[in-house]
Amino acid sequence: MQVNVERDRCCSSGQCVMTAPEVFEQDDRDGLVTLRRAVVPAELSADVRLAADLCPGGAIAVTEDDRPGTAG
Repeated sequence: MQVNVERDRCCSSGQCVMTAPEVFEQDDRDGLVTLRRAVVPAELSADVRLAADLCPGGAIAVTEDDRPGTAG
């Protein structure tokens, strides 16, 4: 699984950081989302999907890696 963020859509609610702090953080300067990692390990994938669903600005995009032999 890969995750991308569109900072221009972020409204600084912090839902992503509270849901998946291993993947998301908020920039100290402007409060907008930043990624701690773009490739998400399998054990964090449910939290990242939930963070994307909870994001009021729709700033989080999740891409599933469905190639055979890949985990994510």
